[in-house]
Amino acid sequence: MPGNVEFAKLADKMRGRAKELLRDGSVSRVLGWERGEFFYDRTPAFFDSEAELDGLVYDGFSSAMLSKYLIVAIKNNDAKILVFLKPCDTYGLNLLLKEHRVEREKVYIIGVDCSGLLDIVKIRAGGVKSVKSIDESGTDVVVGTRSGDRTFARRDILLKKCLSCKGTEFMIQDESLGSEPAELPFEIEDRFARVTELEKMSPQERFAFWRGELSRCIRCNACRNACPVCSCNACLFDNPRSGVASKASADSFEDSMFHIVRAFHVAGRCSDCGECGRVCPQNIPLHLLNRKFIKDINEFYGEFQAGADIESKSPLMDYKTGDVEPNVIGRRGGGS
Repeated sequence: MPGNVEFAKLADKMRGRAKELLRDGSVSRVLGWERGEFFYDRTPAFFDSEAELDGLVYDGFSSAMLSKYLIVAIKNNDAKILVFLKPCDTYGLNLLLKEHRVEREKVYIIGVDCSGLLDIVKIRAGGVKSVKSIDESGTDVVVGTRSGDRTFARRDILLKKCLSCKGTEFMIQDESLGSEPAELPFEIEDRFARVTELEKMSPQERFAFWRGELSRCIRCNACRNACPVCSCNACLFDNPRSGVASKASADSFEDSMFHIVRAFHVAGRCSDCGECGRVCPQNIPLHLLNRKFIKDINEFYGEFQAGADIESKSPLMDYKTGDVEPNVIGRRGGGS
């Protein structure tokens, strides 16, 4: 039966298991979440002792994907790191393992269940100005405020990326805590519905849509920094010889170029984790660019889920004699 994860009980298990693994020397560090400046701000953090682990938290606000933080932490370091991963996070780690950005023997993976993550923007839109507490033990979410409790249906305040969740299965793990819900406690929406709507627009309408969205970009690089597969040692947009390394865009063309280049860069490798859209301070629907590529890849080459394993090649990085050859207007053309 569908049901919400008991986050509070699970957090206790996480702290206890992490302390055991630190104590017996199985791992040297722990990567999880800690309380940030605000109640709803759960920040990625490393814990190096049992005492520090008392500050580890896990609840519906633990949104940040931890996989990418392993790149720098593991580099030139022989310490084995315990990392807690939600089901959706395991796709990102598989991609990093596949591309040799993280060494498998240096990471111990504990899967932690999730029943959807909360969106503070939606909570505020529901009339909540300050969050003092949160109760996720029931079917609904009870948010404690200065003026009393407010009750929300969980689905109504979920992050956009969670509404198209890929499920509760862990793609990689050494062990897991809790008991996975048989199914998610909310209805999953068609992740390609909005992409299909955009495809039906005229080229002029699509151009106007994306110019309007991308013109809000402030080039903070949050999308790039959060993306698990946007992990080059040297980025084109940081290269002073590229002509596009300025912090702010010189004109409207650079706004678009940055995101188009990034979308092409992750094409075939994007797991649709939704982190780019979640961290964007301008609420640009960046995930739609990636989903367009994913939708086309599925239609041209067959269903493919990036990050589902560490062996399979992306259809864009492999060749079969029966492959279609999409033409420039996105229809099947050529090929056999």
